[in-house]
Amino acid sequence: MIKALKISALLAFAMQLTACAQNNNYEKSNTFKKMNNPNPGTQQHKTEVATFAAGCFWCVEAQYQQLKGVEKVESGYIGGYIENPTYKQVCTGETGHAEACNIYYDPAVISYDELLAAFWVAHDPTQLNRQGNDVGTQYRSAIFYHNEEQRQKAEEYKKKLNEENAFNDPIVTVISPYTTFYKAEDYHQNYYNDNPSQGYCVFVVKPKMDKFRKVFQDKLKDAKQH
Repeated sequence: MIKALKISALLAFAMQLTACAQNNNYEKSNTFKKMNNPNPGTQQHKTEVATFAAGCFWCVEAQYQQLKGVEKVESGYIGGYIENPTYKQVCTGETGHAEACNIYYDPAVISYDELLAAFWVAHDPTQLNRQGNDVGTQYRSAIFYHNEEQRQKAEEYKKKLNEENAFNDPIVTVISPYTTFYKAEDYHQNYYNDNPSQGYCVFVVKPKMDKFRKVFQDKLKDAKQH
């Protein structure tokens, strides 16, 4: 059993590396450069929210927690058919919910455009209802917009990235209005930071974190602030 688990973990790791390779053209695209280097804004210090689904929320939470201007990341479930779903129910893929994160951020420090740039790096947006070995609609790629501006930006950047062939395959990310968000169980919150030696964290989350940190090294929080 232990040997089988090790092989499974290594396969997951290999598949995640393959998914990361999909991003190579994206990081060189003009659209990525535009998102990641927005014009200086005049936003006042306040908290806004972005909501993204990009596979397992343990990965998404850990990635966004590193960015300057991100004040809090909350893991939960959105887009389904039942109220107050549990993790066990969502894992069946039968509730319609996606694992997602509410990202609370200060737009005077980091813009929604930059958060979108990070979203496309955080996962492979060309995989339909899966990320690596995580398979099911609960792992779908989705942007849940909170207002018209977020919707327009998400759709515009998705369109431009597809036009530029920034990825090897078309982006399948669904762009939908924000609905009821159900916070996940407490043990899912801050999961990677609390469980860095857990198998999934070692073989799946950490490699994605390393890539994310490399791409956004100039936007990371100081280690003492993290």
